[in-house]
Amino acid sequence: MVLTSCCDMAHTPEPLRPMELPQPVPGPGELLVRVEVCGVCHTELDEIEGRTPPPRFPVIPGHQVVGRVAATGPGAHLFAPGDAVGIAWIFQACGSCDFCRSGRENLCPAFVATGRDVNGGYAEYVTVPEAFAHALPPGLKAAAVAPMLCAGAIGYRSLQLSGLMDGQDLGLTGFGASAHLVLPMVRHRFPASRVFVFARSAAQRAFALELGASWAGPTEAEAPVQLHAVIDTTPAWTPVVEALKNLQPGGRLVINAIGKQEADKAALLGLDYPRDLWREKQIRSVANVTRADVREFLALAAAAGIRPEVKEFPLAEANRALQELRRGQGRGAKVLRIGAQGRGSC
Repeated sequence: MVLTSCCDMAHTPEPLRPMELPQPVPGPGELLVRVEVCGVCHTELDEIEGRTPPPRFPVIPGHQVVGRVAATGPGAHLFAPGDAVGIAWIFQACGSCDFCRSGRENLCPAFVATGRDVNGGYAEYVTVPEAFAHALPPGLKAAAVAPMLCAGAIGYRSLQLSGLMDGQDLGLTGFGASAHLVLPMVRHRFPASRVFVFARSAAQRAFALELGASWAGPTEAEAPVQLHAVIDTTPAWTPVVEALKNLQPGGRLVINAIGKQEADKAALLGLDYPRDLWREKQIRSVANVTRADVREFLALAAAAGIRPEVKEFPLAEANRALQELRRGQGRGAKVLRIGAQGRGSC
């Protein structure tokens, strides 16, 4: 399923179209991966609608890829044909800049994103540098692993940046694919902490309570306590302003979004400095992920029994999955099944 230009999905409901393309050939140090499933991420909406546009067209989206090695390129030796691997948003980084050398390859100026800068996993085959492919914990269903590669990994990075300590209260504003994995992560790592969820959908709020949230309310609600940290996973500005109101002095807001929509940008005019920003409140953004984020979260999820709730779609229905994601329909994560293969465990 191929994107040929940026567009507004409100007016172009089917931005992707099926296309037959030659099977890619792995280059030196690369793997050819036969795709089993690929997660559907809000970042695909950002690509399609131009908030993080691909540098060239056509491009195959998709960066939560699970499959098996079909072939190896010259010099590739870390994996063998048949091995189960995952491919995340980080396709490549230079490895030599100050950011890469200090463990912050997510900020590398030469960062290459899967499914945006190079073809991704909305296809039967994809190539990846073997150093940026991820070995998968055994026994996990491919469809369960796919959302972990981005929604889980970026949620893990967001939680790290929040500085949360056991016993401190965390807010989650927005309760989609990433937040529904952060909540059980918090319960496992910080059992004395309470999680307060803000979501526009009553169904999402009910889902959060089902997963163990201490409280759930609308986006504009006032939490019953002031929070030590809030993670925002929404594409809108209103949740940012509302989250700041709910932070205690010195509290931290972590914005987990690659871009924000223009529709409600006027909400920023409602910021009140003494109430929302003064007393050393902090705002941080999350930019991409590192390989360590992906691998550490996969290990944590396997050990803690963290599993996403998943709704599957056939590859041909990628546009429908994207529209449901855009409208906030359903709960948990959405995953494309590429053909009939890969229904077993990794």
